[in-house]
Amino acid sequence: MAMSGGKDDGSPMMEMNTTPLIDVMLVLLIMFIITIPVATHSVDIDLPVPNPNPPPEDMIDPIKNKIVLTPDNQILWNGAAIDSGELVRNLNATKGINPEPELQFEPEAQASYDLSARVLNIIKVSGVTKFGFVGNEQYRSFSKE
Repeated sequence: MAMSGGKDDGSPMMEMNTTPLIDVMLVLLIMFIITIPVATHSVDIDLPVPNPNPPPEDMIDPIKNKIVLTPDNQILWNGAAIDSGELVRNLNATKGINPEPELQFEPEAQASYDLSARVLNIIKVSGVTKFGFVGNEQYRSFSKE
C-alpha cells in the first residue's frame, strides 16, 4: 500500500507527513488554554449586612461624605477636587469622628475603572466601617418591550 506522497516502486518518501504533528500541536494548545487561570481584577470589600430594623430617623447620623470620580480622573470629596494623599488624610480624619460619618462612593458613568479600583483599595485599607455605593439606580434601564 502506498503512503501519502510515496510511490509503489519502493523509493523513499521525500516529504514529511505533518498531520500528526498538527494534531499534537492542537491538543497542546487546548490544554494550555484550559490550564490558564482566569484573570480576576477585583477588590474585595466587606459590605455590612443590611439591618431589617432600621434605626429611627433622629438616630441616623446627618454627616455624610461623598466621593465622586469624574471621567477626567479627578477625585471629588464633597464636591472639592483632591488627590489620593489627601483622600487618605480625609479618611483617617473621619474615622476619629464619633459617630463615624457615612462614606458614599459614586463613580460617574465614564470614570476610569483603574481609578475606581485604586480609590476602593484606599478606602478598604483605611478601615472605614460605614461605606456604601450610591447613584447606581441611574444606570438601571427600564425597557418595556
